[in-house]
Amino acid sequence: MAIANNKTKAKLKKASKPQVKKILKSKDNKKSKTVSKALKNKKQATKAQTKSLVNKSLKSSSTIKSNSSKIIKNNFLNIKINGKDYKVKKGSTILEACRVAGIEIPTLCFLKDINEIGACRMCVVEVKGAKALVTSCVYPCNEGIEITTDSKTVIESRKKTLELLLSNHKMECLSCIRSGECELQTLCKELGVEDQYKYAGSMTASNLDESSAHMIRDNSKCILCRRCVAICEKVQGVGVIGPNKRGFNTFIGSHFDKGLGETSCISCGQCINVCPTGALYEKSDIDKIFELIKDPTKKVIVQTAPAVRAAIAEEFGYPIGTKGEGKMVAGLRRLGFTYVFDTDFAADLTIMEEAYELIDRIKNNGVLPMITSCSPGWIKYCEAYYPDLLPHLSTCKSPQQMFGAMIKTYFVKKMGWKVEDVVSVSVMPCTAKKFEIQRDDESAAGKGNPDLDYTMTTRELARMMKKAGINWDLLPEEKFDEPLGISTGAGVIFGASGGVMEAAIRTAVDVLTGKDMKNLDYKQVRGIDGIREATLKIGKLDVKVAITSSMSNAKILLNKIREGKADYHFIEIMGCPGGCINGGGQPQVPAFIRNTTDYRQKRAKVLYDYDKSMQYRKSHKNPIIKQVYKEFLEKPNSHIAHKILHTSYQKREKT
Repeated sequence: MAIANNKTKAKLKKASKPQVKKILKSKDNKKSKTVSKALKNKKQATKAQTKSLVNKSLKSSSTIKSNSSKIIKNNFLNIKINGKDYKVKKGSTILEACRVAGIEIPTLCFLKDINEIGACRMCVVEVKGAKALVTSCVYPCNEGIEITTDSKTVIESRKKTLELLLSNHKMECLSCIRSGECELQTLCKELGVEDQYKYAGSMTASNLDESSAHMIRDNSKCILCRRCVAICEKVQGVGVIGPNKRGFNTFIGSHFDKGLGETSCISCGQCINVCPTGALYEKSDIDKIFELIKDPTKKVIVQTAPAVRAAIAEEFGYPIGTKGEGKMVAGLRRLGFTYVFDTDFAADLTIMEEAYELIDRIKNNGVLPMITSCSPGWIKYCEAYYPDLLPHLSTCKSPQQMFGAMIKTYFVKKMGWKVEDVVSVSVMPCTAKKFEIQRDDESAAGKGNPDLDYTMTTRELARMMKKAGINWDLLPEEKFDEPLGISTGAGVIFGASGGVMEAAIRTAVDVLTGKDMKNLDYKQVRGIDGIREATLKIGKLDVKVAITSSMSNAKILLNKIREGKADYHFIEIMGCPGGCINGGGQPQVPAFIRNTTDYRQKRAKVLYDYDKSMQYRKSHKNPIIKQVYKEFLEKPNSHIAHKILHTSYQKREKT
């Protein structure tokens, strides 16, 4: 026959629709070869022979179409939801099937591929023939299943679950940091919970855990959804929190009831991002910053990270993927900061130091692969879990710390100020920055003068603006102050996973080739996939690189280095999945959006769009970077550059 042998038929029976198309075009399908042969040899063949060959081919094509329809049909199920007929893919859960039908079933514990445990019981539905209500997030659809999502029994069950959760929940909604953005509060409103004290009684004992540098845990508002546990263990690969005790006394905490600050927590804040209530939140210094701004003897200088502009508008009701740079700058000015600068300037500085450090290691047999050092959560992880690999880390400070160091050395000297009168503040997408500013060897201006005095998250800046009565909608578009507000597209893309790598490559290629290369978009290193690898031609060198984000993925690369199987030259690691655009201090994304929308790509697109629009797109092309080296730093990796812009690391006990 002109089609498929038995092997191909077996493949077709199991294949999905895209796979069917692929198989039909493969070498196992002889149809195309048969037709080709008939047409090619028609001069030698008789008309009858040619017609016979083509007819066989057409007959087999009809068979293929028939088989393909059966396969496609077999990949779908016929189901009923609330009395209406739907087709859904095989393997779908009821929750997924209902979303296809445009019905959003409430959840409090569910996170797709991360926390699918059916623990909160909010997603219950009726299934015809089932003895009791079933949890839709884990219950699979089958042919002919009949589901009811809106019966009185279902609604009352969900409502009662909320009332029971509230019975063990500290009711401080008006003063709670998550008021208006709390998933528990939202569901109570949607389901019409009127008596929040209906089942009032004893409550599980709890205390505030304020032991860590970056966050506070308030278990009196915890609903035991275990999202924080799942993301810490499965995504970040740290696993320092989990459920302690049993029954009514269950609480989320660390082993042996230790405070979070006594563990190997990496301060990434991903647990805060997924918490549905106000049980987890960052430590805040915005009241202190307000006071310092009003102090006439102080000059309070602020810098903002690239990822902040890609997300801050969300805090004011704008869609994910809205640009926010201009209004953010205007808002910071109205808060009263002396200067509003761009961390991207220091990102350009980081690239100069890091690219030249990489080139030096490659040329002089230094420790390879070299790994980026911009993410303080990743650095803390390496110090605790892989201290033997610390020599692989770039010695460059992060852009935040470089900027703070330059403010308190170069800029203070240029302005004729006393360093004691300057307060250095940053706005970051990252909670680990709160830990980083307390690290040793981060005081370029001398002991007692840290590079950064305060750092706040994107969320905190939004709260600060709201507290000051600043109306985001009415703000004009303004530009950063000069000179340290001038940056390049290379600095902007630092906020997305792969951005540091791409920025470094843009400079390294020019340095090694001695040419001004026109190809600036290294798309092979972009994206949010777990681990990305590429071999890049830089001059005469084949430079092998790898990019990853989240510590569970980093662990794979680090183990390869330990085993001597990593032949990379350069590795970029970011502590948070997707990079800084998904940092622990970014606007919180409700679970139903997190589960169904690629919000990280939307934020990353903002940064790449900014990059394309910039006058300068390579760090070494930044005129202020050139000026700073000429006036102060001499050259990349010089003695003074090392003193001010580089740091050291230490082994930490893993607990």
